[in-house]
Amino acid sequence: MPVRAPPRRPRPPPLLPLPLLLPLLVALGGRRLRAEPGDGAQTWARFARPPPPEAAGLLHDTFPDGFVWAVGTAAYQTEGGWRQHGKGASIWDTFTHRTPAPPGDVPAGAPTPPPLATGDVASDSYNNVFRDTEGLRELGVTHYRFSISWARVLPNGSAGAPNREGLRYYRRLLERLRELGVQPVVTLYHWDLPQRLQDAYGGWANRAVADHFRDYAELCFRHFGGQVKYWITIDNPYVVAWHGYATGRLAPGVRGSAQLGYLVAHNLLLAHAQIWHLYNTAFRPTQGGRVSIALSSHWISPRRMTDHSIRECQKSLEFVLGWFAKPVFVDGDYPESMKRNLSSLLPAFTEPEKQLVRGTADFFALSFGPTLSFQLLEPHMKFRQSESPSLRQLLSWIDLEYNHPQIFIVENGWFVSGTTKRDDAKYMYYLKKFIMETLKAIRVDGVDVIGYTAWSLLDGFEWHRGYGIRRGLFYVDFLSQDKKLSPKSSALFYQELIEKNGFPPSPENQPLAGTFPCDFAWGIADNYIQVDTALSQFTDPNVYLWDVRHSKGLIKVDGLVTPRRSARCEDYAAIRPQVALLREAHATHFHFSLDWAQILPLGNRSRVNRTALHYYGCVASELVRANVTPVVALWRPAALHQGLPEPLARHGAWENPHTALAFAEYARLCFAELGPHVKLWITLHEPSTRNMTYGAGHNLLRAHALAWRAYDRTFRPAQHGQVSIALQADWVEPACPSSPWDQEVAERVLEFDIGWLAEPIFGSGDYPPGMRRWLNQRNNFLLPYFTQEERALIRGSFDFVALSHYTTILVDWEKEDPLKYNDYLEVQEMTDITWLNSPGQVAVVPWGLRKVLNWMKSKYGDLPMYVMSNGVDDDMQAAQDELRVYYIQNYVNEALKAYILDGVNLRGYFVYSLTDRTAPNFGLYHYAANQFEPKLSVKHYRKIIDNNGFPGPGAPGRFCPEELALCTECGFFHTRKSLLAFIAFLFFALIVSLSLIFYYSKKGRRSYK
Repeated sequence: MPVRAPPRRPRPPPLLPLPLLLPLLVALGGRRLRAEPGDGAQTWARFARPPPPEAAGLLHDTFPDGFVWAVGTAAYQTEGGWRQHGKGASIWDTFTHRTPAPPGDVPAGAPTPPPLATGDVASDSYNNVFRDTEGLRELGVTHYRFSISWARVLPNGSAGAPNREGLRYYRRLLERLRELGVQPVVTLYHWDLPQRLQDAYGGWANRAVADHFRDYAELCFRHFGGQVKYWITIDNPYVVAWHGYATGRLAPGVRGSAQLGYLVAHNLLLAHAQIWHLYNTAFRPTQGGRVSIALSSHWISPRRMTDHSIRECQKSLEFVLGWFAKPVFVDGDYPESMKRNLSSLLPAFTEPEKQLVRGTADFFALSFGPTLSFQLLEPHMKFRQSESPSLRQLLSWIDLEYNHPQIFIVENGWFVSGTTKRDDAKYMYYLKKFIMETLKAIRVDGVDVIGYTAWSLLDGFEWHRGYGIRRGLFYVDFLSQDKKLSPKSSALFYQELIEKNGFPPSPENQPLAGTFPCDFAWGIADNYIQVDTALSQFTDPNVYLWDVRHSKGLIKVDGLVTPRRSARCEDYAAIRPQVALLREAHATHFHFSLDWAQILPLGNRSRVNRTALHYYGCVASELVRANVTPVVALWRPAALHQGLPEPLARHGAWENPHTALAFAEYARLCFAELGPHVKLWITLHEPSTRNMTYGAGHNLLRAHALAWRAYDRTFRPAQHGQVSIALQADWVEPACPSSPWDQEVAERVLEFDIGWLAEPIFGSGDYPPGMRRWLNQRNNFLLPYFTQEERALIRGSFDFVALSHYTTILVDWEKEDPLKYNDYLEVQEMTDITWLNSPGQVAVVPWGLRKVLNWMKSKYGDLPMYVMSNGVDDDMQAAQDELRVYYIQNYVNEALKAYILDGVNLRGYFVYSLTDRTAPNFGLYHYAANQFEPKLSVKHYRKIIDNNGFPGPGAPGRFCPEELALCTECGFFHTRKSLLAFIAFLFFALIVSLSLIFYYSKKGRRSYK
């Protein structure tokens, strides 16, 4: 059972929906309610409760007009040319060229450390301006963020004669951007301080460097300001200060004290403020640009929803983001939590410094991603809470904490392995997640986000991780001479997203109105029917007397018994409640499995459990009597002995060819005993191809075909039923839809998952050619060959196609996560992190059902199809199964699209499952203390059944003549004819007796007279 969540503190009143909020804002003069420092703490309560399923997935909407779509790079990561045309050395040049640990410092037996990676050449952007800007043109971005290398324009870092070649490079870049209509977003300092300033002053630890920074900024404003409307003074001061001067993990690699780290941060804030005031007074009047500082942050979630944990989360963000944001955006001073905890380490702002720093940003420039998150965030700054990549919550926190600023996301993205080339599916889906969260922050939460920057344009040097990871939208082969750019799947995704300005609604992602045919099978599937022979009637043959004078109880009369009749179907107490549940749901069909091991414990007919057979027959007959069509599976996999009789499991199970013959014998018994009541049979229900040997699969196919042929020859003429096999058919989607390699591996997985059993039956009578070809290429010759007799036996052994479908998986040919990589098929399995997931981590992807139905149609023709099982787990503790309601609504609608739009010959849909008793967490009915309680999904599914789909508003609907239905009360009288006859006889005798009494009493009165 799931662990019950700790009590939550009372939630604040929910935010008004945006359509209601906007009129209120207009009434308030267009002003939003002022937020104060500390208000960000409301964020955790606001997002504490999971959103309803329809709000948790993709939001089909677009970004506001004029939204900024950008991509970014940093000079040291991409430019290269570290000694070209007079460029001076930066601290990163020195840091990456430092000598590795001497041999004496390496532990005995440890390998010699490899040479350090450098940015000497990197992506060689310095020599490839046209190449890089062509990438911008392909993407269709509106803005390009890049940084100027301080040491390239001022080799010594200080004012004086600038490096003309360096200035010419950036002018050339800006001119090319102007030609393309792309606006520049320019960063003055992205971590690459000139080494001369580090040597002369100790870097940012000395306030004198701020004066040199001012001179450098003024040079840039004068030379480039006419073309630049967005300036970033410093990127990620947290990383610069803490890991440059406290931990030494990054350049300049100073392993100082925590106090030095806080001092450097103090100097960075003052330096930023000077630059803002310089631009504001000297350049803004003529250039009209905007200036800010790029602040990086993580997101932190409370381990438990308690006041203490929320306070710790608030403190974590204040110690990382608030460290720099509060002085700039609020009052020129550090957060109170920092001043309380770091009184001896944290420098103090003077009043003039507070005035200098306060308000020195024209927008909130936010950096969010793996540069800090999960990488460079110090563990102690998490305050024992949980880090998570939740951009939407962070945007909401900033909005509340800093009084609703305009937010420009100036860096965001993820990373893939350094070995990944073109199909960077993992990066692409993180990009999709972050952009979706940004859209929800704007449209749902009302956060003022003005732009988004994907990081980065192209692969480059990734700081402390060198070339071990890649973050570019364009692939760079670092070993090649020309460093040609190749668009990755993420670039194609971002290009399409920019073109559409988000995720606009389309017919593909909108529900379809329409109905199914009148004879459509609306079913419910379940696992085994438990054989429960407890009787509902009083069947004790003993005679009792009622002691009315003393004990008031029944006294057994010894030696006196009455004749005992055999049990009838209506006597079984467990059958009628289940039938009543199906009637309540308005289901027309019920699919369940028999227990082979219970019917034939020895695996053959030498010992038949007639009680179990009779019970199953009663279930089927009672279903028929209630106008519910039974759909019966002969075998389904189970944990115990694979669902086989124990002797068969002990002797090789499905690996043994004899098991197929035993199954055919068992099938003939079931057809003979239950066939009069069953018109739809499933031989094998969901055999798991992923856990099956080739020999076992071969024998399963023979078993199915033998059973089908036996029914076709012997039982069909009299019983007129239909037989097929039910295959597990989850959809497999290429992780990168544009990638031919991903399309190839997706088809390969589908052939192994579905085609393995489907092709011999519904297709050619042989295994899929691609499957055998793949195995032969790997010297695997274990896949058996069919004889001509076996082909004739198996091919065409079906009357319909039955599929069980639950979810969709993504597959990629690039190896990214070894834990989810299938070496056998050479395929990487993954998921789209924007998909809705069940508590059991099953992805809810309704369109996958439509795709698998179309795939079957394209492979095997216009065959009648049934979705024999489709369902999802939900939280048993939840008051209502909202996820299941959402699941059924959307999966059935995708089935309707397949039927109406694609012409799939769909005959029925079965939801899984009936109750939680046999399928915990999956049931339409909750089971507890021998009672069944309907969940919300019962009412919802019943409405779909009653409407025969989704008739549009105002549609007359499709008239379907209803069959005569027998109620359960009618069944009661129908099955008790003898009792009713006896009661009728007694009633008749009573009438006759009363008549005689009346007659003779009247005659006596006449005689007396």
